[in-house]
This record gives sequence, structure tokens and C-alpha cells, in this order.
Amino acid sequence: MNLPKVVADLVKSQNDRDSVAYANCFAETATVVDEGNTYNGRTAIHNWIADANEKFNLVKKPLQFETNETESILSAEVSGNFEGSPVVLHYHFQFAGDQIQSLKITV
Repeated sequence: MNLPKVVADLVKSQNDRDSVAYANCFAETATVVDEGNTYNGRTAIHNWIADANEKFNLVKKPLQFETNETESILSAEVSGNFEGSPVVLHYHFQFAGDQIQSLKITV
């Protein structure tokens, strides 16, 4: 599967549980929406993913990547220490240059 570099870096940093590298994939003013919560800015994104990594020991396995007129979508199997693991999640990206400007995670 041919992923854009920033998406490949995001997956690698997730699997390495490197919350600093994960947050650095995002623009300074980026937004993440996950489980009804919105995280604005790189610092908030770093804190969110660091907490999720600590609680759930998440591992992401890309399954499919597609791009349409408005967004790019990564479907990935996510496993970890949570009820229902593993689950397939959909990561809806919008990019600003070589960084992620917005990410919405859906089931």
C-alpha cells in the first residue's frame, strides 16, 4: 500500500508509541476529532495521543487508503487494551502541505 509520507509517519509513530513524533505529523493549528472530543493544536493532540497510548497500548495496521475530492481516508485495524479489540477505524484526513490539518476518526 502506497501511503503519503505523513500518513506512513503517523502509523509508525503510533506503533512506536512516540507521541511527540505523532503530534509532529500535524500542523500547529490542526484539529483532531475522536469519540466526540475535539483536540485543537499540536499540544492538545500530543496530550490526547500520549494518554491513549498509555491507557490502550494501541497498534495500527493499515488496510486501505483512498483519496476523493475533499479528503483522504485510511482504514486501519486498531488493536490494544480496550473492549472490542481489534476494530477497524477510518481516519479522515485533510492536509496542509506535508502535514495533517485535520483528522476525524470514525468507526
